[in-house]
Amino acid sequence: MDAALWSTLSALLGAMVGGGISYLLNRQQLANQLRIQQELHKVEFMAETTARHFLSHKAYTDRSFETLRNHLGGFADDELRKILVRAGAIRLYREDGSEWWRLLSRMEEYIERKQLDQIAREI
Repeated sequence: MDAALWSTLSALLGAMVGGGISYLLNRQQLANQLRIQQELHKVEFMAETTARHFLSHKAYTDRSFETLRNHLGGFADDELRKILVRAGAIRLYREDGSEWWRLLSRMEEYIERKQLDQIAREI
């Protein structure tokens, strides 16, 4: 093989090794920064996680605002509403004027349940 080919291959190999090391270091640094930010904002992060947990319960697609407020204490009403929105929830008002929350990702499940209830009432 000629010298030009060897120098090209060695330069390519060096670039690949350097790029791989750079990628791994940047990935590790990003993960570390994410952990630091989660620790700095732990209250909000855990509140969102808890809200998502309550709204993901398989028996209930909707939760009343009062229930969520009782379980996620320590937040003002508007602050709790912001946490629920960040968790991926939407607000609904029932006919009696009460405030209910549902995860947007569970809308299909809610619609299916409504349709099954309607079919069951017709039978």
